[in-house]
Amino acid sequence: MHCPFCAADATRVVDSRLAAEGSQVRRRRECPSCGARFTTFESAELVLPRIVKNDGTPEPFDEAKLKRGITRALYKRPVSAEAVDTAVNRIMHRLRTEGERDVPSRKLGNWVMEELRELDQVAYVRFASVYRRFEDVNAFREEIERLEATPDRSAARRQLKLIDNGSES
Repeated sequence: MHCPFCAADATRVVDSRLAAEGSQVRRRRECPSCGARFTTFESAELVLPRIVKNDGTPEPFDEAKLKRGITRALYKRPVSAEAVDTAVNRIMHRLRTEGERDVPSRKLGNWVMEELRELDQVAYVRFASVYRRFEDVNAFREEIERLEATPDRSAARRQLKLIDNGSES
């Protein structure tokens, strides 16, 4: 790294520590030419893909917009802020691991619907009504019937077993 004081080519690291709850590395550096000391911060640069809208125009991914949409669907529903943050983090992880520079908005919307289906079925239907542009009551009915036909994984986990296979004698 160049010295910010004398522009020498090389500086040496005197001390390194974790900063910002482990998401950054703080380094104290010293310039062998002028003897000046300074601090640098290093953090990972994670590039999220662009979201390609239905009309074909790409736009940068906006975490705040994603969280706003999920929160709007969950308005006045009994879902904790931590659960919302976890859902947003899972979606962002999927975006990063997708490995593509551009992700269609339709794919992102489907991921949001999957997360909402697990969080709250009312919020899921609210989001689906806007996302899929329901035109009439029949579209709502069809979506609710589809939701009822899909096994609810979170409800299955909360369900008590009728027969305990481990307690047989």
